[in-house]
Amino acid sequence: MRRTNAAEPQLILLLGDYVVHGVVAGRFVPPEAIASILGDLRAPLGVFAVLGNHDYAMNGPRIRGALRHAGITVLEDESARLGPPGADAPFWITGVTDMLRGPHDLLGALAMVTDDAPSIVFTHNPDLFPEVPARVSLTLAGHTHGGQVRLPILGRPIVPSIYGQRYAAGHVVEEGRHLYVATGLGTSIIPARFLVPPEIIVLELHPAASKTSAPR
Repeated sequence: MRRTNAAEPQLILLLGDYVVHGVVAGRFVPPEAIASILGDLRAPLGVFAVLGNHDYAMNGPRIRGALRHAGITVLEDESARLGPPGADAPFWITGVTDMLRGPHDLLGALAMVTDDAPSIVFTHNPDLFPEVPARVSLTLAGHTHGGQVRLPILGRPIVPSIYGQRYAAGHVVEEGRHLYVATGLGTSIIPARFLVPPEIIVLELHPAASKTSAPR
């Protein structure tokens, strides 16, 4: 939390899976304790979160409530406009529920966007990306942990995605649409990472120079 705050982000988006079950040699940490720590995050535009498949599997309402009690806004198929009326660069963020455990009503969430300001979608599972319309400037996701293990030449043996390596990690561009998959901080099932270090992602976004230029 200290390292994240030290980067002085304007906005913090949390991509889910705050709890996990069955990690070898691990121990369960209550969501209230985790939320209390995440509550130390600070950003002028706010701290927002979506839930992941492990969160819903354990107790979605409990984890949602713990995060909100800690001052974190949880968006579940909802959109929020950031920036006051008349601001130089207002934009929308849309939190979409997990594809595996939630209704993931992407179109319903985007229907809450009421003007042409740029829109950022954030969700837990990157497999949502093919459904995201071109109107969205950027999609953010987690879930894969980058496979946790990346072997030289062989690549990532296991990526929890129906698309295999396609959305394993990092910046993906398809048909002019942008996705960034964060590999996260923790592990799932096996407490190991190899050539996939934990990471805090800092993205610097800029408006396109014109409607015909590539987004940045």
